[in-house]
Amino acid sequence: MARISGVDIPREKRVEIALTYIYGVGLTRSQKILSSTGVNPDIRVKDLSDADIQKLRAAAETFTLEGDLRRQEGMAMKRLQDIGCIRGRRHRMSLPVRGQRTRTNARTRRGARKTVAGKKK
Repeated sequence: MARISGVDIPREKRVEIALTYIYGVGLTRSQKILSSTGVNPDIRVKDLSDADIQKLRAAAETFTLEGDLRRQEGMAMKRLQDIGCIRGRRHRMSLPVRGQRTRTNARTRRGARKTVAGKKK
């Protein structure tokens, strides 16, 4: 198994897709990394040579990934909560942050429905 940025990327997948298993790497960034290193995006991870893996590791190091990125995002959210802005308060209350309605919908953010006892029909 190839290990990049502390993540074991899956052996059976194409390199282009396998790199997206790293937090902070999507398809676009994966394609950028592969084009800068010259590694073929269509080969499987198990078929990569050690030199290719070293190139990918070096290219991935130029970005903020995994733990550092999670910490950075957490600090940004904490800063919003500390200054008491509306976005910070919405994060703290587990409500949608970007202006979506909450009277209906917003189930992902608010959680499963809670039934109200004794409601008349």
